[in-house]
Amino acid sequence: MEAARLLREGLSQSEVARAVGAHRQSVSRWARALAQAGVRGLRQAKRIGRPPKLNPAQLRDIERALKRGPEAFGFATGLWTANRVRELIEYRTGVRYHQDHVWRILRQLNWTCQRPTGKGAGARRGGDSALAAVTLARA
Repeated sequence: MEAARLLREGLSQSEVARAVGAHRQSVSRWARALAQAGVRGLRQAKRIGRPPKLNPAQLRDIERALKRGPEAFGFATGLWTANRVRELIEYRTGVRYHQDHVWRILRQLNWTCQRPTGKGAGARRGGDSALAAVTLARA
């Protein structure tokens, strides 16, 4: 509701977009909803775009599984890689993602990429891709 406050203070839509980190077209849509139905209408606005494939309960399950570590799921090392997380998500939920998209889900869960001081064994053997030397940590 920060955007609504800023719009009511008289900031331009472009200024509001920069302040809240949103696209100007989104702010334009919010301004229209605010003018037509007030803050209540803004709160009731539907989410635009593709609905998420994973629901909140599935995301919590994925996070619990990540905390258990990769060894708990049969991986040889304690390093979570994008490919391993992708496999975990598919195993736990049946939802398939490309490994490049996995980072968005991890950021949503407040997990960050951590690089250990040495290279992982998988990276030396050409195992789990170049990402084998990446571990994850809860931010």
